[in-house]
Amino acid sequence: MRLAGKVCVVTGAASGIGRASAALFAREGAKVIATDIDETGVNGLCDELTGDGAEALALRIDVTSASDCETMIRTAEETFGRLDILFNNARILHPDDGDPVETPEETWDLTMNVNVRGMFLGCKHGIPALLRAGGGVIINTSSISALLGSGNAQTAYTASKGAILAMTREIAVAYAKRNIRVNALCPGPLRTELLMKSLDTEEKKQRRLVHLPMGRFGEVEEVAKAAPFLASDDSSFVNASAFMVDGGVAGAYITAF
Repeated sequence: MRLAGKVCVVTGAASGIGRASAALFAREGAKVIATDIDETGVNGLCDELTGDGAEALALRIDVTSASDCETMIRTAEETFGRLDILFNNARILHPDDGDPVETPEETWDLTMNVNVRGMFLGCKHGIPALLRAGGGVIINTSSISALLGSGNAQTAYTASKGAILAMTREIAVAYAKRNIRVNALCPGPLRTELLMKSLDTEEKKQRRLVHLPMGRFGEVEEVAKAAPFLASDDSSFVNASAFMVDGGVAGAYITAF
């Protein structure tokens, strides 16, 4: 098992990429702290993981709260003795997120608070713990939206993902010689509750699908499989990268109809 004995914190673990990744981390031998604002969701996940023999603990955490993020990291160290892997995955795509003119300021602020401030706070409190453990790995969930514009306007989300990518590079370079690797996981369009709520009509889905070279949305498990790789020594020379799992979307100027 690639992560045997490692201690991992996953934010946004109640559903989607976070839930699938937490399960894979546990399967690879990691001890998992699964966090989310959805307490019922993470409790259910950890019940499943411990039922399968894994060591896992659920926490209700609001990533926009500095005290919650401090508690999250402190609990990992107090419960399992150390922190080796921090997966900053919690994020939102607000239904009112559109172009700069139509997006409410409240939507912008909330998106930046969850998507950017949340990852900043995770790193702020997580990095000292990783250093105490002698090093470790940070994975930040960004998006191909950080690299490509979106025809369906989502200004706040796209800006937040670009900020995450820039922050990932900055932290990775700053801490590389202190044995901490930091990478951004950049998914393409996935069949998640988050995206399906945004593409709430068949017309919207078809407009998006025509731009996907593989002709389908990705599944969360397909992206989640990248997380144990980035967290393990299999990726020991991968650092400051935008690791794309997008079905080829970023490689396409135009696709066949």
